[in-house]
Amino acid sequence: MNLKYHNKKITGMLTVIPQNEVKFEDTIGNYNFSSKQSKQLGKIMGYNRQRIVLPGVTVSDLCVHGLNYLFNEDFLNKDEIDALILVTESPDYILPPTSNVIQGRLNLKEDIFCMDINQGCAGHLIGLMQAFAMLEQVSINKVVLLNADVLSHKASERDRNSRPLAGDGASITIVEKCEEQNTIYANLKMDGKRHEALIIPAGGFKTPSSPQTGILKEDDNGNFRALDHLHMKGDVVFNFVQKEVPLMIDSLLEFAKIEKDEVDYYLFHQPNRFMLQKLADRLEVSYDKLPNNIVERFGNANSVTVPTVVTYNLGEKAETNEYLICLAGFGVGLTWCSMLMKFGKLDFCKMIEY
Repeated sequence: MNLKYHNKKITGMLTVIPQNEVKFEDTIGNYNFSSKQSKQLGKIMGYNRQRIVLPGVTVSDLCVHGLNYLFNEDFLNKDEIDALILVTESPDYILPPTSNVIQGRLNLKEDIFCMDINQGCAGHLIGLMQAFAMLEQVSINKVVLLNADVLSHKASERDRNSRPLAGDGASITIVEKCEEQNTIYANLKMDGKRHEALIIPAGGFKTPSSPQTGILKEDDNGNFRALDHLHMKGDVVFNFVQKEVPLMIDSLLEFAKIEKDEVDYYLFHQPNRFMLQKLADRLEVSYDKLPNNIVERFGNANSVTVPTVVTYNLGEKAETNEYLICLAGFGVGLTWCSMLMKFGKLDFCKMIEY
């Protein structure tokens, strides 16, 4: 599905990273493999450090911390927020929506549109698409897009397939109407037939958590996980990304009539270093243009990785310069989407700690 949006722009971006850091070398003993084997795999995949919240810290805590920072630094006026979109797969409660909880904790006005969206790896772009659609309304001029997840504790501490990649965090993206004439190009695909490639089997209404769903079982590769934990079919996900994402990017550039070299940065979801390097090779894009340096420093925080790769690699440069960027998200669902836009001269583009 091809999509176009007109006269909208991102005016600010903030990433909130937990202070708590876990080093891969300190966890190697948890896995059913030799230290040498784990270190070799870690070098390829980019296992190094993860930022993980302490027990009890929730998505609303991270978002409220980030929004209060923006209010206190005069980057954002709470009375100007017309819509609050939260993309998360780890809400504070089954109900009410966590976006409403955040609205209440911050005492935001009642004349506001709050919405939770359940999306993962592609969630930043899905949230942007929803924000652009809301901005078509006359009464909505500024949308605050929140992406946040604290899913690290859903990755088994004895699962070397997923635990060393896990991270937590939040991001805040300000989206507004603009007077300048511009066009943002996007595309999107979904395939629910492959939804079991990335899944937490228990904990929902279909299979409620119980003592039995918490029992660790060893898989064919020597990893231990329970039904309450994240299950990832790594080979299926890898093949999906290498097959579908290059086709998606080529289709987006053709739709926008833009040559590959005209794009300044390809800022993609960060599943692991190996997958991104292979993706860059297939796209014939340099590693400088398609950074893969987030998982090794912060871990994979689901939909927060796209804002993290932006704020970490562009940062203050995006406050003074303007770039043509291509964003892409791909993973759980399965869902994959990309977006091409002019990006820069922001009011802020920063990272802070919680």
